Amino acid sequence: MKLAFIQALTRLAREDNRIVLLTGDLGFGVFDEFAREFGPRYVNVGVAEAQLIMAAAGMASVGMRPVTYSIASFATCRCFEQLKLAVAYAQLPVIVVGAGGGYAYSSSGVTHHAGEDISLLCALPGMTVVAPGDPQEAASLLPQMHSAGRCGYFRIGRGKEPACRSIIEPVLGKARLMQHGRGVAVLSTGEIASEVQAALDELRRRGVVPSWYQYHTIKPLDCQTLDAIAQRVQTIVVVEEHLAHGGLAAQVSNHFASRPSHPALIALNTGDGFVLGSPHKDEFRRNAGLCAASIAEAVMGIWKEPQAAHRAGSTASA
Repeated sequence: MKLAFIQALTRLAREDNRIVLLTGDLGFGVFDEFAREFGPRYVNVGVAEAQLIMAAAGMASVGMRPVTYSIASFATCRCFEQLKLAVAYAQLPVIVVGAGGGYAYSSSGVTHHAGEDISLLCALPGMTVVAPGDPQEAASLLPQMHSAGRCGYFRIGRGKEPACRSIIEPVLGKARLMQHGRGVAVLSTGEIASEVQAALDELRRRGVVPSWYQYHTIKPLDCQTLDAIAQRVQTIVVVEEHLAHGGLAAQVSNHFASRPSHPALIALNTGDGFVLGSPHKDEFRRNAGLCAASIAEAVMGIWKEPQAAHRAGSTASA
């Protein structure tokens, strides 16, 4: 996904000479071609995330279109005050890229964990928050964010995320239908999509076919699609590599809070605690119940009612 991001940004920079890439002493090797081609439009501010955001805000205030890049925990937590006051408050067109969102850097310890990045950025008024699930989404959504001309957070993976099959192309602000199904709808965001796809492949072999939507855009939330899903399923399962508070599940729950009725909601996330030690990402996901096998079992555990409805003659697809 990292490579898809820089390739998409390079294409945009060729078309728009206002684009500047700023990094916090990261991205070596990946950004070499960009630096060679665009020279002064590539700026390494060093290990100084607050300055990274202030420099980007200053550039945006005079008509430039800056994109900042750092590891997600550094790109959000270390400079949250600057993001709030210099970017969001001023509504400047700065795109903040957080690499390794969630726990992609799980083996590097708590300093590199970004389980709260979506929550933090969703809290800022006017901030668009996007978490692509695979390289195609990253390549498609970055130009759309640039065209929107608003401040935004772009959470990408650490690299080499597998591609996901989909029925439709990614559209900023719209949930992406990945699989038709019935009875149960699975909603995902970010690179956990690869685990969801593997889980649904296993479920299909067992005759279990829920619908699946990739909510790559968390803010603004696609409430129209969410309401349509609610009309067709008994249960919604939200899967995300994020803390329990403030992520996609919280946005979905908040939307349904004003509705007189809605499907049952099941949230698969990292709960309310720090991930201690330095587990490998696969080990972390197994322990958190976010691996493909755990996701499949969670869906199987609620599949009895949809199966019964289907045998009784229900053929509605979500």
